[in-house]
Amino acid sequence: MDIVTFPSQPTDNAAEPAAPARTHRARTLAVVLGVPLLVAVVVYAGFVLLRPHAYFGTVMQAPTPAPSMEDLVGIDGRPVDLAALRGDVVVLYFGYTFCPDVCPTTLAMAARAREQLGGDGERVHVMMVSVDPARDDVERVRDYVQAFDPSFLGATGELADVEQVAATYGVFFAEGAPLGDGYAVDHTATLMAIDTDGKLRIVWSPNVTADALADDLRELL
Repeated sequence: MDIVTFPSQPTDNAAEPAAPARTHRARTLAVVLGVPLLVAVVVYAGFVLLRPHAYFGTVMQAPTPAPSMEDLVGIDGRPVDLAALRGDVVVLYFGYTFCPDVCPTTLAMAARAREQLGGDGERVHVMMVSVDPARDDVERVRDYVQAFDPSFLGATGELADVEQVAATYGVFFAEGAPLGDGYAVDHTATLMAIDTDGKLRIVWSPNVTADALADDLRELL
C-alpha cells in the first residue's frame, strides 16, 4: 500500500518570537528620542516662564517710597493722597495744559497703553502734575487730562509747592521762550511709575511706545 505523505503546513508560530524584539526596539527608540525632546521643552519653558522681565524703562536699583504730594491739590479739589492708591500702579507725568507737543503726545500714548491692559487698566492711575500753576487751575487740569482718558488724574498748586514736589522727584521746569500769546515751559518729560507698594520703581523716556509701556505696567501689576 502506497503511503501518501502530506507536506507539513507552515504556521505563524515561527514568526512570533521576532515581534517582541521589534516592539522592544521601537520602545527603546521612542525613549531615546523622547527624553531629549522632553528635556528641551522643559528647559525652554523654564527659560521663558522664569526669566526676569526686561523692562523698557530704567528700573530703580533700590526703590524708595514715593515722596508725598499732599501739598498739591488734585482735580477733586482735595490734597493729593498717594497712599489711597496703594495696591495699584500710579504713572506720574509733569507737564502743562498749554504744552504744544510732548505733553499731549505722551498722555495720548499713556491712554493707549492703559487701554491695552483691558480690565487690569482700572488698577493703573495716570496723573499729570502741572508745572505751570500760574495758568493751570484745578478745573483746567481736570478738563485737559480727562480729554485723553476719563480716568486720568491731575494735580496743581502754588508755585513753591509744585517746585518742592518736582525737586523731590528729580524733575526740572522753568519758564521758557514766548509761545503765542503766552510762553512755553521747559520741563523734564519722563514718565515715572509708583508700584503697588507705593515705591518709586521705574522711569521711562518720552520716546517709550504704548506697547512697551503696557508691557511694563502689566508686569508691575
